[in-house]
Amino acid sequence: MKTLIASALMLLAPGLALAQSAATTQPATKPAAKAEAAKPAPKAAAKPAPKADAKSASAAAAKPAPKKPAVAKAEPPSSREQLKSAANQVATGIIAAEAALSPEELAIADRVHVGRMPCELGAFVTVTPEPASPGHFRVEGKGFKYFMAPVATTTGTVRLEDAKGGAVWLQIANKSMLMNQRLGQRLADECMSPEQIVVAEAIKKNPPVSVLEPLK
Repeated sequence: MKTLIASALMLLAPGLALAQSAATTQPATKPAAKAEAAKPAPKAAAKPAPKADAKSASAAAAKPAPKKPAVAKAEPPSSREQLKSAANQVATGIIAAEAALSPEELAIADRVHVGRMPCELGAFVTVTPEPASPGHFRVEGKGFKYFMAPVATTTGTVRLEDAKGGAVWLQIANKSMLMNQRLGQRLADECMSPEQIVVAEAIKKNPPVSVLEPLK
């Protein structure tokens, strides 16, 4: 009988041990679970708004828009200025029409010797073409300055005239001469270009036969 009781206790001993271990582990896990449940979840940190962007936006809003430069309106010309401009245009047209040369006069202009020419008594005359007026020339020297145009002649002599100044420039094969017709004076004589000097030297070596001398 004692042997049966001892065997039964031996069989029941493992079950009692397991029951006691389960009883001891359950209270330990529950408080841990409660502690985990009671622990609040970490809150996500709110990102502060960037202050620099807000300041720049407010500064841009407060900055005044650039002012457009004021453009001065051009005043229309007065009637007096319009009349003066029209008169100048008419005068320019008249001068241009007067300055226009015929083909014959332009052909004479092509034969004019230009440059600085020595004259008698140590004088000089400078003949310069006028680029703005084809066929016209400026004849200058000490104490005079003329604007001249070619004039056709019956003898074939090259003749330039300044109608306003009353001056005439005559050019032949071996020399040129400047005269003031109003005063009846020669302003320069025996003026020679390089081409005229060659002709003058040839005439000295072989003087032309005078019509008054009898033929030999």
